[in-house]
Amino acid sequence: MNSIQNKILTLVITLLLIVMVIWFTFTYYNQKTQEQYNHILERYLLLNEVTTESQQIVTALNNYLMNPTEVNVEELSRSQGKLERLKNKAAKFRNSQNDFALNNYENLIDSLIETANQSVLSRTQPQTENYLGEFSEANRISEYISEMTLTLIDIELKTYERIYRSIIDQSEELRVFGIRLLILITVILLLLANWLSRRITRPIHKLTQAAHELSMGRFDLKIDVESNDEISFLAKMFEKMRVNINNYLAEIKQKAKLENELQQNKLLLRESQLRSLQSQMNPHFLYNTLDILSKKAFLDGAEETSDLLVSVAGVLRYNLNNLEDSTALFEEVDVLHQYIDIQKARFTDRLQFYCEVDEACLMIRIPRLTLQPIVENAIIHAIEPVENGGSIWFRAKESADYMRIEIEDNGVGMTGEQVKQILKDKEKSPEGHFTGIGLNNVIKRLSLFYNSEDVYGIESTLGAGTKVILKIPKDKGAEGNEKTLNS
Repeated sequence: MNSIQNKILTLVITLLLIVMVIWFTFTYYNQKTQEQYNHILERYLLLNEVTTESQQIVTALNNYLMNPTEVNVEELSRSQGKLERLKNKAAKFRNSQNDFALNNYENLIDSLIETANQSVLSRTQPQTENYLGEFSEANRISEYISEMTLTLIDIELKTYERIYRSIIDQSEELRVFGIRLLILITVILLLLANWLSRRITRPIHKLTQAAHELSMGRFDLKIDVESNDEISFLAKMFEKMRVNINNYLAEIKQKAKLENELQQNKLLLRESQLRSLQSQMNPHFLYNTLDILSKKAFLDGAEETSDLLVSVAGVLRYNLNNLEDSTALFEEVDVLHQYIDIQKARFTDRLQFYCEVDEACLMIRIPRLTLQPIVENAIIHAIEPVENGGSIWFRAKESADYMRIEIEDNGVGMTGEQVKQILKDKEKSPEGHFTGIGLNNVIKRLSLFYNSEDVYGIESTLGAGTKVILKIPKDKGAEGNEKTLNS
């Protein structure tokens, strides 16, 4: 991970490298110019020193001639040696422009030294005055050397005029180059600083926007920050926090939904129980009365009346049980047969009932009063309105994943829109005469009991009958949903 500190250090190091390169470049050019100046100045100083030293020889020679001591001889000798060395140095400055003048210059120096030696030698001889002429010659040669020095300097000035101008031009070009380089470096530094600041501030800006969205309660927007430093790590932590909060809110909503469904379930059960109780006048008293009438009818020989009263009592007893409990399918089928016996006494041959049940389906658990209200709804809508009555088929079959229960009639049927309204709970179905429970109530209780919307279906064709289909899951719903109903 490339941290912000590393980015800043990289910028600083880059700036230092640029400054160092510029400093070394200017130092190099300045050093070259300084060397050129020093080289020219060294030539001038050397020529001037030759003139000075030639005059020093004349002075030393005069001192010796006036006072021929050992000290004065040594002083003269030192001056001659120094002048010889200066001549050798001057020879190194030879070029095509000063070759002739420099040869004369060297010859004059040699002549001066030789004349000084001859003057010393003449001074040592007695009875002679030749040394004075030699001294005068040496003085004259020294003056020639001074003049020749000026001549050489003039030649040097003419020779190095182009170099002077070149140095001046280079200095001007260097100044212009420095200004341009300063502008270029300034632009580069501004662009580099802007790029680095955007690399740092853009992720921070995105993270700030994400934090603002979170503060506004929008936890569904993914936090995506492209960076490879600490901001990226912070963004990942924000994203993880957002996901956790979003999951927590989803869990709260799911719990609220379940609590709402549970509340609706309790209300439906209470409504069903209330409807069932409202359809009866003092049900316990009525049940006991029916039981007494059944026994009296049997004693009086009215066996059919007795059987009918037993069926009514059985259905009534079953309806008196707690609707919040589930029951086995075979109990619902037994009560359904008793209910059909009662309806057959009413409709006689107008009602035909057929029952087909697989034994494997008899022990499945379903909510109480599931089948009877559906059959009662079929009788109300399929049997009563038709003069010749009709037929009802009850089937319970086992399939791979669920038990399939079908209740079919050959009555007047329904339109597709009516079926959709019932399935979508947009139209409240009529309530049963006996139980006071309508199809709408049964559908809601089944959905809550099995926690699924795919446990029921209605197939109907206008004029051809209706089929209600229940799909009871094998591997879920019964035991767990029974606890839900009792909670």
